[in-house]
Amino acid sequence: MAIERTLSIIKPDATRRNLTGKINARLEEAGLRIVGQRRIRLTREMAEKFYAVHAERSFFNDLCAFMTSGPVVVQVLEGDGAVARNREVMGATNPQNAAPGTIRRDFAESIEANSVHGSDSLDNAAREVAFFFAETDIVG
Repeated sequence: MAIERTLSIIKPDATRRNLTGKINARLEEAGLRIVGQRRIRLTREMAEKFYAVHAERSFFNDLCAFMTSGPVVVQVLEGDGAVARNREVMGATNPQNAAPGTIRRDFAESIEANSVHGSDSLDNAAREVAFFFAETDIVG
C-alpha cells in the first residue's frame, strides 16, 4: 500500500463529551499518524462550503447546524492506505450498522451525531485536507 493522507473531523458530539483523546488513540493504534490537528469552531459559511456536495439533500441544513453547534477537531491522518484504514476504524455511518470496536459503534449518539467524519476517497481527501490546512500546517 501507498502512504496516503486523509482528513478526519472529530464532531461536536464527541468534543462535547471529551472523547478527542480516546478517538485519537484508536486512530494511532490503527497505524495512522496525526500530522496536522486543530480545534476550531466552524462558521455556517464554512460548513455550507465544506458540505456543498450535499446542498440539495434534505439533511443539509440539519448537518450544517449540527457541525456548527460546538467545536470540532480537524486533523490530517497519514499512513498506509490511510483513507480506507480510517474508514475501517470509524465504522459505518449508521452506528447500529458499525462493527463492534469501531469509533461510531462505541461513541456515536445517532446517525448524525456519529462522532467522526472521514474522507471517502483520495480525491476528496486532498480537497478536504486543503480546505482546512496549508501544506506548512502538516508536519510528518
